[in-house]
This record gives sequence, structure tokens and C-alpha cells, in this order.
Amino acid sequence: MATVQQLMNLEGRVGVVTGGATGLGLQMATALAEAGANVVICSRKLENCEEAAHAIEKLGVKALAYGCDVTKPDQVEALKEATMQKFGRVDALINNAGRAWVAPVEDTPLERWQQVFDLNITAPFLCAQAFGREMIKVKRGKIINIASVAGLVGRDPKSYNSIAYSASKGALVHFTRDLAVKWAVHNIQVNAICPGFFITPINEKMFHQVEDNILRGIPLGRTGGADDLKGLAVLLASDASSYMTGAVIPVDGGAVAW
Repeated sequence: MATVQQLMNLEGRVGVVTGGATGLGLQMATALAEAGANVVICSRKLENCEEAAHAIEKLGVKALAYGCDVTKPDQVEALKEATMQKFGRVDALINNAGRAWVAPVEDTPLERWQQVFDLNITAPFLCAQAFGREMIKVKRGKIINIASVAGLVGRDPKSYNSIAYSASKGALVHFTRDLAVKWAVHNIQVNAICPGFFITPINEKMFHQVEDNILRGIPLGRTGGADDLKGLAVLLASDASSYMTGAVIPVDGGAVAW
């Protein structure tokens, strides 16, 4: 019987985090590193990845910074090849890269709708497919999709008015469940985290414009903090979650429970 410390230990493991250079991605990448994992940081801006990787290596692990547009199949394949060349393995994939387009439904351009879907659902498919092939070879792996509470319930447009974001995150929730069923035979666990409102550089300005509306919908009365995804990310990337697959877990201060 393993101890809790052994189950949660990620030493020697390799985690890939898309959109891992800033915000929630960096929080989760840091968590994996703090648990002992080597980490691949991927985003479109290589300089941001390099800065994040440098900080992560100060924790005593190895990191790979890689500039990649995860909506492009050839770039995703190159990311996977770079990961395997440097580390020779991949144990966990966190599909975190995402975007939104805020506008009333009636004014949302088709082009923007498609861009949101390309990054929020097509990219997780491409990354899961590429890295999943490596996981299938060794009959083990962890895929963690970062969805949103917006993919679980309708949202008040006074707080956040993005139909493309909500619809794409709802698609990611079901992608998680179905992929979990499809790949259970390969001993690959696929789960989703659904964050509530976390302040990031992208949404900080918007948050201050509608702060009262947002906080009224959160029983705990605050937004997510700098450590609030760390524990769950490590749990889902570790052996402690080996009997969890297809789970969709809100981290939202109680918003969807209200």
C-alpha cells in the first residue's frame, strides 16, 4: 500500500502544459514542478515560455520552453517530438490554452466564433491525439482538460457575455467524458477542471467593470487565487487519481452549487 506522499509524488514524471507561460497555466505548471515533475511550457510567445521555464527550473526540475500554436497540427506534432527528444516520455498533458470573444450573441462574428472553437476544443483534440499516441504505447497517462463553469451552466451576460467561450467549454466537457471512455482500455485517465472566475492579465480590466455582479454569484465571496488550482492539478496528474476518469470538477467558490 502506497502512502499519500508516494501517490502524489511526481518525481521523474513529465508534464506538458499548453498556455503554460502565464495565468492559470503557469500556476498549474508550477504545481507540477513543486511536486517533482519536469515540465514543458508551451504557448505562442516563446519569450514568455522561456521566462516561465527559467522560474520553474529554480525549483530543481528541468523545463522545456516551446513556442507553438496548438491549433496547427504540424506545430503540435513538433511540440510532441521536442518533448520526447528531451525527456523520452510524457506522463501528463494539461490542455489549458484558451481564448474568448466577448460580445452579444447577435453581434458575434463567425470568424471570432471559429477562432474560439479552434483554440478551446480543436487544439485539445490535436494535443490529446499527439501525446495520447505516446501514452498508448506505455499503457499509462493523464490528460487534464481545463474547461470552465461556463461550460456547465448558462451565464448572466452582465457578468460575462461570450457565447462562443461557453459553447466551446461545454464541448470540452463532453470531449473529456467521451475520451475517458474511449481510452480507459489504455489506462489513460482523462479528467476536466472547470475553474470559476480567476483574475488573469487577460480579464482583469473586465473584472473591475463588473466586479459586483461576479462576486454576487460566488458563495465564498471571492475570485480564485494563486494557489487554488495547484492541489487539484497535482492530484489529477498523479497516481492518487488512478481510479478517476471522466470527472468534471468545478473549482469555483461554489458558483455552480448555488
